Amino acid sequence: MPPRSSSSTPRVPEETARSAPGTAPGAPRSGVGVVGRERLLARLLEARRLRCIAVTGPEGSGKSTLIAAWRQALVPLGFDVAWFAAIADDNQPARFLDRLMASLAQVDPALVREASQFDAGSDADAVERLAISLVRGIAAHPRELVLVLDDLHHLDHPAIHDALQWLLDYAPPNLHLVLASRGAPRLSLDRLRSQSQTLELDRRDLRFTLPETGQFLKAQLGELDARTIKTLHELSDGWVAGLRLFAIDWKKKQQEPGRPAPGEPFASVPVRDARAFADYFEREVLSLLSDGELAALVRAAPCDRFCASLCAALLDTPDAVGQAAALLARLEAGDLFVVPDDARQPEAWYRLHPLLRETMLARFATLDDAVRHAVHARAFAWFRDRGMLVDAVRHAVQADEPAQAAELIEHCAQSLIVRGQRRELIALVRLLPPGQIARSFRMRLWLARSQLYQRDLDACAQTLDGLAKDLPAGDTGERFHVATLQAALAVQRDDIDAALWILPRLLTATPDADALSIGGCNNILSWLYTQQGDYEKARRVQLDAPPLMVDGVPLVATASGSLHGRCLVGLSYALEGRMTQAERIYRAVAAEAEQGGKACIDSYLLSISLLGDVLYELNDVRQARSLLEHRVDALERIALPDAVMRVLRLLAGANWQAGNRVEAFAHLERLEAYALKHRLDRLLAHSLGDRAHYHLLQGEVMAAEAALAQLEAVEARHAANTSNAPGEISEQAQRTRIRIATALGDFDAAAALLARLIAQCEARGRQRAVAHLLVKSAVVEARLGRHESARQKLLDALRRGHRLGLVRSILDADPAARELIGELAQSGQLDPVLAFYVERLQAAHARPQVEAPGAGTAPGPRGTAPGELEAFSEREIEVLRLLAQAMPNKKIARALGLSPETVKWYLSRIYGKLRVAGRDEAVARVRDLGWGADLPAGIPAPTR
Repeated sequence: MPPRSSSSTPRVPEETARSAPGTAPGAPRSGVGVVGRERLLARLLEARRLRCIAVTGPEGSGKSTLIAAWRQALVPLGFDVAWFAAIADDNQPARFLDRLMASLAQVDPALVREASQFDAGSDADAVERLAISLVRGIAAHPRELVLVLDDLHHLDHPAIHDALQWLLDYAPPNLHLVLASRGAPRLSLDRLRSQSQTLELDRRDLRFTLPETGQFLKAQLGELDARTIKTLHELSDGWVAGLRLFAIDWKKKQQEPGRPAPGEPFASVPVRDARAFADYFEREVLSLLSDGELAALVRAAPCDRFCASLCAALLDTPDAVGQAAALLARLEAGDLFVVPDDARQPEAWYRLHPLLRETMLARFATLDDAVRHAVHARAFAWFRDRGMLVDAVRHAVQADEPAQAAELIEHCAQSLIVRGQRRELIALVRLLPPGQIARSFRMRLWLARSQLYQRDLDACAQTLDGLAKDLPAGDTGERFHVATLQAALAVQRDDIDAALWILPRLLTATPDADALSIGGCNNILSWLYTQQGDYEKARRVQLDAPPLMVDGVPLVATASGSLHGRCLVGLSYALEGRMTQAERIYRAVAAEAEQGGKACIDSYLLSISLLGDVLYELNDVRQARSLLEHRVDALERIALPDAVMRVLRLLAGANWQAGNRVEAFAHLERLEAYALKHRLDRLLAHSLGDRAHYHLLQGEVMAAEAALAQLEAVEARHAANTSNAPGEISEQAQRTRIRIATALGDFDAAAALLARLIAQCEARGRQRAVAHLLVKSAVVEARLGRHESARQKLLDALRRGHRLGLVRSILDADPAARELIGELAQSGQLDPVLAFYVERLQAAHARPQVEAPGAGTAPGPRGTAPGELEAFSEREIEVLRLLAQAMPNKKIARALGLSPETVKWYLSRIYGKLRVAGRDEAVARVRDLGWGADLPAGIPAPTR
């Protein structure tokens, strides 16, 4: 079997890349004595533009070597090749997806830029979202891309199969997949077969022909007679690994006195099953090794890969690196199944052939416990000293030294977090036995942090409850650390009451508190003060805080870093209505966070979500949609609930402005689903309030009243609370009552409600909300015939709006407001500054809102014949049928048993094939094409 090589991707931090040589898998190097295989290479080159090539055969049949040779022929033809070689540890969705992205990033980091924003998970939705992001990245790649997925037999997790099936079914034209496995891939290739888009090679194709066997054996052994070649070919059945073993045995026999006649030594050797192969290793190959060589291989077997200095350490002869290097080089040169591994490290790395390693591990298991523990302890020390954390922790646990493993994790955890390696920390914590975590207060703190990073909030709460009960008496430092994590959990749950209850303990930071806790505490305080309307105090927390350092480097990244803190300063300005200041801060943070890469992804997503809110307010609706629409999935998984709410409300408003009514409601439904899933009543209230507002704009008063009834039920649950969240919930309910009263012509009631609500918002410093409500109040006053009062209120709103830089808050207050503003402009009573501001508002209202780039392809001419459109899949036809019935995404998903994200993916493909920009145009297009309700009649179907 040829050696596989791998290297770290530019996006993987150095420490991660060093944790295990070869973590980013690459293509194998050429083996020794490789036969040209021209007949198979010709078939592969002819099939290079097919969607899928499957190569299956037993271990040692030359699959990887053949594909590697084909790769060399593809490069001059303008193809890029990414290589992923699976191992048994990859049978976890998160690890598999991480390593797959690392392989693609070796070709071009842009391929995985969008996908790397996701935290890979094992749930179907997470895998699906990441697969979709990979497809998008590959589709944007300017060259043909071949993705080799080698040793797929190691992967049987359903979520991994789902991701691979997605890549197969929705691969863009420039992606060509190569599947190499010991057995048939557990994927559906029937559709591709029916479209003649596959090439499948199996063991019958891979086995050597008699001439190839002769060529191989002559390269290994020199000239042989035809009878010997034929005998070995028949015994091996053309199996490359068997021929290699025979060649080794032949060399040995030829050196013995009284050597047998050609062919005779091999007459009774079974070679067709893996167990017999392993037995052959035991009987024949290991006999070629000295006791010292065998001891070295037995002790190296527990390591996935090894080098000379590691082997010397494992043998407890650290000064014998030179001898170990010579031994490994000799074993490689002798083709004794010690395979070089090109990990691009200063020192040469090797691995054992898998079947030989199984034999060595069986021998290792027979050693005394004390000997085995000593070997693992030496491996732990070696990996620890070189920063290879995962290997170090694994060997410490196997050495029965979990306390040392825990100590190592505690020592490096903060650095891992700051470098954006949260997944690595989570993986390290999972390696520890539960008993060791339970014995260490600090490890329980890191367990709570890792649970918080994974958004396993219930488990995090349970861990923190246990920590709170077990706090050492008088230990103010640990009490502060626990309080900070409890407050962070409250922020993630949008539970302002719980955060306020913890607030006194956040003000008692101790000198020995770590930088992550202090920075997190400062950012939580700013968030709390902002939610309470104390904006200046929120800003002072950040401005007065001294710079925090981790390992001598400023703490910038993560939710505890200064970038997050600056976002919260911008939020305080935005809630005041000072949009210009907020925009400057958000843009600066986004630019710095983007330069910071993966470590700064939290701050980047927070900054662009808040920037989108400002852009929408300033009427740059197109840029806001372009910035955020394709990042909603990542935001839901990473960002604060408040940021998720702002983005989904913004996208609902942007789609409404663009005339996409169904899409607007779909975003509000998504916000409602997110709020219900995470039990976030404040977000639910905003979703219901906005839904009622849009129903009223369509004249659907009963639907608006139904939404208000749901909103009032939420309000009732918080009637006794006094924190900001219930205040916002009550505010949404009051706004909805005002809108319904106005729609029903009850202007006196609306005026009274408006007066109270304006006073409340004024008291809390919410100037943006006050300006919005004053415009609404002016409309109500005009309807009551109190024109001078209406004029004064409108002037007050316009002065505030001009000072704060507001646009959409003024224009969206009420449809009738635009007429009042126009009348005021024509009166000639405005000063030049306010007149200029009114002109800007009128220009913004007149400007058409166009679709954001990426929302869909440009609409084609009406009446395009169906035959000119791209074919639809059966599933796309099903989605299109429900779309034509004006069903929202959520209902389509429920009807077809899909997730909402999958429906969104199908819709994007449908829009492109229909040549339209959105849902409403798609429905109209179906009607124009005359397809009607009897879909799929008339629709171009896929070729069978």
